[in-house]
Amino acid sequence: MHIDWAALGSVFGVSLAVTVGLVGLFTLGIVGLSRPAATGGGQGAVVRAGAYACFALCAAAVAYGILLIAA
Repeated sequence: MHIDWAALGSVFGVSLAVTVGLVGLFTLGIVGLSRPAATGGGQGAVVRAGAYACFALCAAAVAYGILLIAA
């Protein structure tokens, strides 16, 4: 049995980077929704829209992952 360590390391690196990226994106969405009143001058709606965009990107990444697995 031969293990391709380079491919295993590549898969580990990509999955770690995507996981950290998704967690960071989700965290930005939570922070955006938890502090809409902290930004004065009517920027609360922009922050809220950015938070929803972060959640939409997370959902799109999860849907793409499910599509890759199911296909």
